[in-house]
Amino acid sequence: VGPDIAENCFMKFPKLITMACVSSALSFGSVVQAADVVIGVPNWPSVLATAHVLKVAMEENLGLEVELQNGTNPVVFEAMDTGAMHVHPEVWLPNQTNLNDKFVKDKQSVRMNPNGVAGDQAMCVTKGTAERTGIVNLSDLTDPDMAKNFDTDGDDRGEIWIGASGWASTNVEKIRAKSYGYNLTMTLKEMDESLALAEVDNAVAQDKNIVFFCYTPHHMFALHELVILKEPAYEEAKWNVIQPTDDPDWLQKSDAGVAWNTAQLHIHYASVLESEQPEAAAMLANVKFDTSIVSAMTFALVVEKQDPAEFAAKWVADNASIVDSWLQ
Repeated sequence: VGPDIAENCFMKFPKLITMACVSSALSFGSVVQAADVVIGVPNWPSVLATAHVLKVAMEENLGLEVELQNGTNPVVFEAMDTGAMHVHPEVWLPNQTNLNDKFVKDKQSVRMNPNGVAGDQAMCVTKGTAERTGIVNLSDLTDPDMAKNFDTDGDDRGEIWIGASGWASTNVEKIRAKSYGYNLTMTLKEMDESLALAEVDNAVAQDKNIVFFCYTPHHMFALHELVILKEPAYEEAKWNVIQPTDDPDWLQKSDAGVAWNTAQLHIHYASVLESEQPEAAAMLANVKFDTSIVSAMTFALVVEKQDPAEFAAKWVADNASIVDSWLQ
């Protein structure tokens, strides 16, 4: 594959960087890049909102050309390592600890903004589900009779949405299901978040039972009355999580039969920005959000169906003092 083909790959698919594109460009010692800053955008709502806000803030205040590119967490990190992308707007830790350790701590090709946003992860049911079934604890799903309350296809196993394909948390939820034992009574569903949340909406409307992965910051808690299933408190000694990128036997070797620890969401950016676009690097190091801000952003995009670019332009204009603090 020549550099002309690699360049065509990027030009033909301006909204999507694939590993093939990155590898093609890198194999010839150059990265095809039209914009001053390229922001990677994984597939969940809050990261899309944050990405657009960062784009507008840099374009309007720093005069830079900023491009958004879709990509999974590993793809975005690999691209930041090479300079094909520059920003990951929302890295969940400990979910992406393996990527953070490799590129921030070991290779030092990526920097982490220190201002984290607190987030929680768990399994939820709707209030109606809790009242109809009596479910209280996540471990209740190991009871076949309880699990049947969530059976929608008649196979005597319940179904539980554990996240989207490509999310680090989805792998962790497979580990947790194995650790608790409800992988034996429940079918673990992976699907796009928009489809999963549509199932939640339908379940509420039709008074049907449903259990699913939930997290904050997220608009779902503003839409429905949700009940978080109880678990033993997080203990570091009982949280042994290995990701599939680190060991082919990751699932067998992992164990996590306790609740998630509180997560922290951090902006990450390529260290090359410090020399190539120092003002952008300085801004990205200073950006600070909180849980309420991120939740409101996702509500605007997902529930109110606002256009991400238009929302971001208005948000930056309405929150000039916050944006100014990033530029100090």
